[in-house]
Amino acid sequence: MALDEPVDTDDIYEVEGFKYVVNKEFMVKAEPIKVDFSEYGFQVSSSIEFGPAQCGSCSTTKSCCS
Repeated sequence: MALDEPVDTDDIYEVEGFKYVVNKEFMVKAEPIKVDFSEYGFQVSSSIEFGPAQCGSCSTTKSCCS
C-alpha cells in the first residue's frame, strides 16, 4: 500500500470518505481487498495467498538483516 496518483489503468474506489486507487489487473487477481486500521496500523487482506515468510524482522533469529 502506497500513496499514488491514478492513471488510466487504475480504478478509484471511495469508501467512507477515503479514496483507494487500485490497478485494474491487480484487482482481478486480488479481489476482494479489505483495508482495515487497528492499533498496529493498516492491515490489508486479499484473496492472494502468500507463501511462508522467508525471514523475520532484524530483531528475530530468522532475520534477513545478517
